[in-house]
Amino acid sequence: MIEHQLEFHNTAELESLGVLPGQRLQRFPREVRDKLGHMDHERGRFQAQIAVGCEIRFVTEAKFVKVYLSASEHEGVVFVYKGSLLHSVHKLPAGVISCLHLEEPPKFKDVDPAVLHGRGFAPSVWRLLFGKNSPISFIHLDTFGHAVRPPLAAEKPPRSWLAYGSSITFGGDTHLYTNTYVQQAAVRLNLDVLNKGIAGSCFCDQAAADYLASITCDLVTLELGINMLNRFSCDEFRDRASYLVDTLRAALPGKPIAILGIFPHSVSLGWDRNSEAARKHEAFNQISREIVRERADRRLYFIPGEEILTAAAGLTVDLLHPSDDGHIMMGEALARKLGPIINGSTERPE
Repeated sequence: MIEHQLEFHNTAELESLGVLPGQRLQRFPREVRDKLGHMDHERGRFQAQIAVGCEIRFVTEAKFVKVYLSASEHEGVVFVYKGSLLHSVHKLPAGVISCLHLEEPPKFKDVDPAVLHGRGFAPSVWRLLFGKNSPISFIHLDTFGHAVRPPLAAEKPPRSWLAYGSSITFGGDTHLYTNTYVQQAAVRLNLDVLNKGIAGSCFCDQAAADYLASITCDLVTLELGINMLNRFSCDEFRDRASYLVDTLRAALPGKPIAILGIFPHSVSLGWDRNSEAARKHEAFNQISREIVRERADRRLYFIPGEEILTAAAGLTVDLLHPSDDGHIMMGEALARKLGPIINGSTERPE
């Protein structure tokens, strides 16, 4: 969205809260957030407010700028880029207004800008990418009298990727959000990623499905199942996942949609492959395969989770969330899978 002559990427709305300064970057509209959850589990309503993967983007000729931000609940982290090149990393203490003083890199004037235009972003674009720590509010941008504008389409990656999923898509236990599998795959494929992961609460809610279908994008991935194993029956999972997939297919005809199978975790790696939990894990993956198989849509795919997270060594000791190293390996593996898909050279598996 465009506000204040800035682009707020991965942001559905800017919310003025009155008692807090500035405008909070919200990945989901309030009317969607307030409908998330199942029975007594409504944690998705606050997880959806965390500004993970949100960016503030702008172009200006100012040699230095000041950006005023606030992390309202926990210490936030912001990665500042010029185009695709890392400029600086800043911590935003909770509950105060932070001022980032940013200066144009002096070496940029010595290099042809075309050399720095790799991975889709022009070097003229300031990008403030927020991590998975806190809701973030935008306060003010001061360019000291210089004009400011949002980036042009030619200054950004040509294709966008909508990624929905659990805490693993959200960023899980990574120490750096830039290491997450979605960011890593996006960098390798020159994709502009919209992270709609909801930690612990990826329930294929109808409200979430309807909202996701309203987003214009070139690729969708759906990391489904892990948050639903202990709360939903197989029939409920099938109904909810089917509604999500069919709603997206109707809204995005011809665009590739890939369901990602459940990534390996303690249940699938355990000794007892005949336990109820292990059988349900396999049943959910089988349902996802059947959803793909039953629809005569060559642009609908299923990618097994074990083909993305290929080794248990990529996990942290909770045997659920990947480590930074695991996420990087997953990003590399997923990029190899998605490359042919977005280029139209891979057909739907039978």
